[in-house]
Amino acid sequence: MNCELLATCTALGYLEGDTYHKEADCLESVKDLIRYLRHEDDTRDVRQQLGAGQIVQNDLLPIIIQHGQDKALFDACIRLMVNLTQPAMLCFGKVPDDPVFRHHFLQVTSHLQACKEAFASEAVFGILSETLYTLLQLDWEQRQEEDNLLIERILLLVRNVLHVPADPCEEKKVDDDASIHDRLLWAIHMSGFDDLIKFLASAQSEQQWSMHVLEIISLMFRDQTPEALVSAGQARTAEEKHRDTQELEALREKELAAKRSRTLQRGTRHSRFGGSYVVQGLKSIGDKDVIYHRNVHNFKNYTHDMGKAVRRVPKRNRQARECKDKRRSALNVRLFLREFCVDFLENCYNRLMYLVKESLIREQSQQHDETYYLWALSFFMAFNRGNGFRADLVSETMSIRAFHYIERNITNYYEMMLTDRKEATSWSRRMHLALKAYQELLLTVNEMDRSQDESIRQSSSVIKSNIFYLMEYREIFLTLLRKYDETRQPHSYLKDLVESTHLFMRMLERYCKGRNSLMVQKKRVKRKKSRGQKKPSAAETSPEALAETWKVVEEELKASGFQLSESLTESIVPFDATSDTPLEEQRTDAMVRVQDALLIRLGPEALGLLRAAREVWPEGDVFGSADVEPEEELELLKQILHANLPRSSPPEPAVEEDDDAAELEEEELQSVQVFEKEFNFLDFIKRFSNPSVVRPYLLLLKSYSKNTPHTNHCIARMLHRLAVDLKMDAQLFQLSVFNLFNKILSDPAAAAYKELVTFAKFVLNRFFSLAAQNNKVYVELLFWKNVGAVREMTEGYGKDGEGKKPTWTEEEEEELRNLYEEHRHSEEPDIVETLLPLLSDSTRTRRQVVTQLVRMGLVDNAKELKKQKKGTRIVLWTEEQEEELQMLYEEYKDSDDVLGNIMKKLTAKRSRARVVDKLLSMGLVSERRELYKKRSRSAKGTSSGKGMTEDEFLEGLTQGFTDDPGDRDDEDEEEDESEEEEEEQERETSQNGRRSSQSLHSPVERRPDVGTMVYALQQEGMSEPLLWLQNCLNRTANDRQQDGFSQDVPLVPLKEANEEAMDNKTFLRLLRKLGIRAPANEQETFWRIPAKISVSQLRSAAAALSPREEEPKGGEEQDSSRSPTGESQETEVSGEQRAQALRALLLTRKRKHHSSEHTAPVSDFTPEDTDGTHERSQETILTKRSRVLDDDDEEENEDNSTTAMDMQTSADADSDREDISAPVKRRRKMVLIDEEDDED
Repeated sequence: MNCELLATCTALGYLEGDTYHKEADCLESVKDLIRYLRHEDDTRDVRQQLGAGQIVQNDLLPIIIQHGQDKALFDACIRLMVNLTQPAMLCFGKVPDDPVFRHHFLQVTSHLQACKEAFASEAVFGILSETLYTLLQLDWEQRQEEDNLLIERILLLVRNVLHVPADPCEEKKVDDDASIHDRLLWAIHMSGFDDLIKFLASAQSEQQWSMHVLEIISLMFRDQTPEALVSAGQARTAEEKHRDTQELEALREKELAAKRSRTLQRGTRHSRFGGSYVVQGLKSIGDKDVIYHRNVHNFKNYTHDMGKAVRRVPKRNRQARECKDKRRSALNVRLFLREFCVDFLENCYNRLMYLVKESLIREQSQQHDETYYLWALSFFMAFNRGNGFRADLVSETMSIRAFHYIERNITNYYEMMLTDRKEATSWSRRMHLALKAYQELLLTVNEMDRSQDESIRQSSSVIKSNIFYLMEYREIFLTLLRKYDETRQPHSYLKDLVESTHLFMRMLERYCKGRNSLMVQKKRVKRKKSRGQKKPSAAETSPEALAETWKVVEEELKASGFQLSESLTESIVPFDATSDTPLEEQRTDAMVRVQDALLIRLGPEALGLLRAAREVWPEGDVFGSADVEPEEELELLKQILHANLPRSSPPEPAVEEDDDAAELEEEELQSVQVFEKEFNFLDFIKRFSNPSVVRPYLLLLKSYSKNTPHTNHCIARMLHRLAVDLKMDAQLFQLSVFNLFNKILSDPAAAAYKELVTFAKFVLNRFFSLAAQNNKVYVELLFWKNVGAVREMTEGYGKDGEGKKPTWTEEEEEELRNLYEEHRHSEEPDIVETLLPLLSDSTRTRRQVVTQLVRMGLVDNAKELKKQKKGTRIVLWTEEQEEELQMLYEEYKDSDDVLGNIMKKLTAKRSRARVVDKLLSMGLVSERRELYKKRSRSAKGTSSGKGMTEDEFLEGLTQGFTDDPGDRDDEDEEEDESEEEEEEQERETSQNGRRSSQSLHSPVERRPDVGTMVYALQQEGMSEPLLWLQNCLNRTANDRQQDGFSQDVPLVPLKEANEEAMDNKTFLRLLRKLGIRAPANEQETFWRIPAKISVSQLRSAAAALSPREEEPKGGEEQDSSRSPTGESQETEVSGEQRAQALRALLLTRKRKHHSSEHTAPVSDFTPEDTDGTHERSQETILTKRSRVLDDDDEEENEDNSTTAMDMQTSADADSDREDISAPVKRRRKMVLIDEEDDED
């Protein structure tokens, strides 16, 4: 022991005989020990040294017994003992894995066990009881804070002592013998401490100690079972005697069988020779028969595994360990505990369980304290059932709230067992505790059914109707059986689960038999196709069918004179005010309902719904104007019939889909739909006919000789339901099951398992009867079988699939192949939608066609034919949204970018094309050009004569690109992304300062070999991948310049065009020319920009990728009229004319620019600066020219052609400049120049 600790312990005092003499500074020494414990290390060295010195047994306990009148010293000793008796698990956090810390953990535990033995004294608990009684006598007004602390410390001390585990090596006690824990309980009883516990549990003023009291009670009954306490001191019942007799008879049969087998093995004469035998029909490792070298009477136990080393089972695959077994305490202890249970149920149970439940719900307790609540519920309710059941004693926990609370905890424990794998064993034990509580609730409800009191039976019926109605309670056992894992959940858990399932099934079956019909709640997931709407069948939507339908509807409406009956008008309600569906969606649903009524040829209903919807949604004249004529209504109905309306997918049946179907259809989880359905008990049992459910039952059946008769009955009853009631006996045709049946039939004590023997014989007879018809069942023995496999095995193979998946004839396959080959190279975005109406069989669905194409090998997988996601063409605008759009237009109609400002401020985000269409339909603008970006102020005015405006002139230069709203709609997102990316690059460049400006103004040379590849790729239509590569190089250069270090940067293609470019050989050669590294090994997937390439080299490479229309050859100057690809003479002439016209426009702007500069202040500059100024002014003109051409609705190829045209014109205007910078860099330079102009 440490010298300071030794001196402190010596200063406490000394024990002489039975008298303890304390020293003068005893109180200070106790406080010093508390201080030492506060600063102990991770090995708990101070605690170990004090435990080895037996400071609790020799000093602290004698002090509180003989010097309890010294209140300060008593308080300090109690405080120190609470610390010293703290459980080792709390000291170390968990059982340490490290051997050194595991040794310290065991040392602390052994010291605690020694302390527990010292506490098993009436004198110790006598002084604790007297002190606690004195404190509890004080009213709450008189009680001080120190008094409450002392009460809590006494309760914690008793809890810590009771928590100390027993030492199995030291306590080798048999049942009915007193262990240390029994002696401790007897000391509690003799001192009257148990009465104080009951007072704390029942007193209204002491409810703050409810959780401490429940912990102490649970630790007192740690080794007990309710059945043992109920039978304590009472004579055995006839049932118990009969059960014991059966167990003895089974053991006697086994012993006699073993004796007979030994007698048969001993011959009348000793054989000196063992002999060698050839076993015919049993092959050895080779092709020859086995040679047996032992006595013949031992051959019955021969297997090929004899002599082999037992294979070691990995730790993660071993079965979960069982908790320690219960033991029977001494009779006087059991009698005292039985009396305690009776008093506790009558006076304390309901109140204490209510307080604990409230603290758990309000989260006022510590973590995992709900386990004490679950234990108390299962223990005391089981004791109440066995000790003359009284429902009023457990009324607090006998409610639907209790079922819900336990079910929620079971679910939570299972989820934590999966996620917290390191503590999976602890979560499994908690889950077992919750299952026991749930089982006890069911047993109590079942006991209430047998009560003589009508009110109790009525309460039981109410509880059963609730737990059978709700899906969560009804299917909890099915879920737990499917999720059973023998590596994490012990054998006892499976036993309780099987017995609980049997009880629940029996209660449910009895409940259903007494009623004609039972309605239960059902839940199913409402799923929606993520990429489109379910369309009506092809037969309904074909033009011929629609024409015929419209003809019938039109005649019916004209015959009625467009008059509707009053009953029909009142019954139609197009709008549901209580629904959570938004107003816009309900309007769309009303339109769909009108179309559905027309499709089924209900003309009056469709007309009535149209008129009712018009009254609900009059804005926008979506359903016609208020003063619409009947002929106009007829035309509107015809348009609705032929329209392609968006439809929400109907709820799908709650069935499991195949894997291939999951690949073909992408589904999103929408909501859980709750509905009522008539319950069928046989259908409920069918859900247990699953290998994942049957396997746990057979696993428990393997230990049939150790199971109780009730457990074996529960197993046999469930297997009987499956094999006889459902006629699914073939599901048990499995080799391991037959091996188990063989053991049962050959067991000497088989007479004790009559039910199992009868069932095994039944299954075997069914198997051999089926084997006479189907010889493949012997192979089926090797596999577990689901319902489909069982049906195939019994009814014939191939019958299960008939009717599910329609077959394709050879003619149909040839037709599909021809149609696919004909349309595979077409420009249709969805080839499957093209093929469907062309097939001779119009009933074929998209899924069937896609599956057949994959099966025929025409496509690799179904993902290649995935349907493209497209927004619906019918977009409804609410009245508020239209007013907001009109207000925004009035606000920004005079701005330079009307549409851009509206898009930024619009609340409901929509595409640019939708907003433009709405502005046109509302009459706010007359044509699309009014929404284009306006030119800058310096570019106003007309260009040349002949009355042609500059906009018209520039439109001619762009070769008359049309404004197709469909094309713009498809490419809105890509254009917005590219514009945002360019603006971001402009902002980054503008912040780099003068140094970046200088680097951007420096010309970059293009290498001839790279230029040739760039031109070739541009001609192949790879401008977009080249721009992507250029952006990657520029971005990497900026990052390396800012960060100051380099690392390999992968080129990750996200767009389809970029992915295709990475498969192009010319593009890959270009990457190698630029120094980009290919994937080094199979670990790498993407090409990478090496770290060794400098920033200047990256910028040069990016500049070399600038797109251009003509390719320079060597260092020679190329005339703009010469074509490197040998185009026709007309193309050359037209190109030359455009260039000349553009030069004339630029010269005009240049003169205007110079004339404006004459009025500015004159600055000093050199002739060299004059050239630079001239270049910058020309680039400014190009910038403004580019801004005029930049339009939100133009496609990327228009931007590329405009950029290339600017570059070509710039080369013609200044023949001294041969090198052209990249478009991105030129754009950055323009931003800088514009800022300088603004400053001027």
